[in-house]
Amino acid sequence: MSKVWLYGTITRFTREGSCGSELPFLRPRSGISGPGSSRIASVQRASTSPLAHQGAAAGCSLPPGQPLRGGCRHCPAQPRVQGNTSWDDSALGSATDLPPVPRQSWGSLCFRTTEHVSLGNEEWNPWEADEKNEQAASQQRYETNLKVIKNVRSHLEQTSLRVQIWGKAAVGLYLWQHIFEGLLEPAAVTAQWREGSQKAGKTHFSFITGPSVVPGYFSVEADNVVLVLNGREKAKITYATQWLHYAQTLIQTRKIQHVAVVLLGNEQCNNEWIQPYLKKHGGFVNLLFVTYDYTLVNEEDIFQWPLGVATYRNFPVVEPSWSLLHDPRSYLCNFLGTVYKNSSRETLLEILKQDGLDKLCWIAAREQWQPQETNESFRNYQDALLQSDLTLCPVGVNTECYRIYEACSYGSLPVVEDVMTPGDCGNSSMYHSAPLQLLKTMGAPFIFIKNWKELPAVLEKEKKKSLQEKIQRRRKLIEWYRNFKAWMRQKFINTLENSFLPSDKG
Repeated sequence: MSKVWLYGTITRFTREGSCGSELPFLRPRSGISGPGSSRIASVQRASTSPLAHQGAAAGCSLPPGQPLRGGCRHCPAQPRVQGNTSWDDSALGSATDLPPVPRQSWGSLCFRTTEHVSLGNEEWNPWEADEKNEQAASQQRYETNLKVIKNVRSHLEQTSLRVQIWGKAAVGLYLWQHIFEGLLEPAAVTAQWREGSQKAGKTHFSFITGPSVVPGYFSVEADNVVLVLNGREKAKITYATQWLHYAQTLIQTRKIQHVAVVLLGNEQCNNEWIQPYLKKHGGFVNLLFVTYDYTLVNEEDIFQWPLGVATYRNFPVVEPSWSLLHDPRSYLCNFLGTVYKNSSRETLLEILKQDGLDKLCWIAAREQWQPQETNESFRNYQDALLQSDLTLCPVGVNTECYRIYEACSYGSLPVVEDVMTPGDCGNSSMYHSAPLQLLKTMGAPFIFIKNWKELPAVLEKEKKKSLQEKIQRRRKLIEWYRNFKAWMRQKFINTLENSFLPSDKG
């Protein structure tokens, strides 16, 4: 007769018939004898590991129809093993690594097994109802959790947006590094390829830029694209249209779904070339963010975008320091820039020379515009912003200039010549405060003057300000500029999400 393993626990009966301490199961040499042993016809062969069932729930072995009510006290037909039953003591130690149970302590034992018992040809499992209930409950929990996961996944698919920004104009760096405060890897500005990413709102943004970003030679990793383009002059427009045609091909082949454009517009607002690409004119561009006071800005699909700082000259992100906010500054004002003939800038220099005002300000004029600064000239420009209470911002080809935003970065209050320049810029259907309608709408705390003849009075007033008053003004200016960038960031995100995400209506 082959040996059969029976695993579980043995509960020792006391004289009162209650269950005492549980002992590890022992293996009988050939079977079980004693009263009630005839009830057990066979025992299923157990797992090869004696410890396999130690953690399983145990219960008294009962015949069919006999309810299980707890311990052996309530098991009237429980089979008992008498003390003269033959056991293999050595099997216990080798199988369970526990010491053998002394024979004299066995007494009357009741079995709690994790195996089911076969009665004749009928197989009986006393825990079958409990197991079925547990299986049903487990299946219900699984289906509930699966439903929750599906709902969450469906919600994410409906509300999450992936946007890839292709930075092919320097204004893209202002968008990413200054407004989004995003990082780029590698950090070297001369790198052929730079990229970054961040999560904002419901949208995951990725940004790529550099000479190696060429149509058809990089991975398109999102269904939604923001193209940052330069449309200032004819050569730039030709290059920009190549990118637009590439994006159009991706739309037609269903590689992407939506396109927005951030455009460094023409300084005289001659941006008619972009209109055929807009969706409302039969094109494919959903949204246009454009610099300067473009008259077609409607806050529906065309939005005004800030010019920002001269990132093409590597103007940095400035973190306000204690000294930047609190130190006294050596100059009342500054102006470093190109002086064009017959321009208001000539008038400005003449007024500064009156009464020696130019000696109170850092003035460095040049006759010809230089697209690239030398290290020395760029350092001088930054020092001038840092060491001046006011920064003079005369108009150039357009009223809006990089100098305005760069002065804000250093807490030097812009004094802005508030006049319109020649061209097609002006009031739009949404804004009626041109020039600089975006900055004015956002409550820019600048000094606006219509004529530079007003400057001497401004500087006389400035002389009388205490250091504490100037410190408070710097704080207010830097705080406004930080909020302005944050507001532009949120507006940009909201506009994309409202346009690109499925509508909840209907």
